[in-house]
Amino acid sequence: MPIAKHTHKSNTEYTKRSLFFKGFSLFVFAFILTSALGVFIYRWVNPNLTMLMVIRHYENLFDGKSNSIQKDWVSIDEISPNMTLAAVAAEDSKFLSHWGFDFDLIRQAIKHNQRSNRVKGASTISQQTAKNIFLWPKRSWVRKGFEAYFTVLMEGMWTKKRIMEVYLNIVEFGQGVYGVEEASQKFYKKSALRLNRYEAAMLTTVLPRPSVRNPSSPSSYMYRYQERVLWGMSTI
Repeated sequence: MPIAKHTHKSNTEYTKRSLFFKGFSLFVFAFILTSALGVFIYRWVNPNLTMLMVIRHYENLFDGKSNSIQKDWVSIDEISPNMTLAAVAAEDSKFLSHWGFDFDLIRQAIKHNQRSNRVKGASTISQQTAKNIFLWPKRSWVRKGFEAYFTVLMEGMWTKKRIMEVYLNIVEFGQGVYGVEEASQKFYKKSALRLNRYEAAMLTTVLPRPSVRNPSSPSSYMYRYQERVLWGMSTI
């Protein structure tokens, strides 16, 4: 009888483990299928509401700030080439040549972060787009893992033109301000198509800290940053 009890217990534990792994495998399969399908659909359908917008909306709501989401989607053909050039110069100089990751920049960031308390990022425009659409803004290794996964999917399914179009339409330029068209109208009273080099470069100086930087009232640091972006634009 003790042997029979032991055998029954072992069979029960095996069944539980088997059900767990089957359930986990089904979850992973469903996640891969739905996430890949979502990225594929966004190749043509515009993601007018993103995870970043939702998270910022509730953060502002809890902080008692204005929580409206201001955005105005426009085609890449309705965005000044100055803005796309400025975005590449400021955020991702190898955008057209990499497959989602700038490994030279990653190595530089790792070396910098090992000797400095000030964390330096190495995210490409593709990675930032993936994060803004699907993930949360707070840094963590878990988020970076998912970010890499979605970046690979996007680079495989989208064109570079589409990645840039989506990025410039969902990126945060201020509290509740998303996309270059909304930012251009708010800060310069003109369409994104009419942005000149200096305005486009100034808008990119907001991107690292959109909640505290205002292109209508630039700080001395933003002016210096603008000069670096303008230089970068002239070398691309």
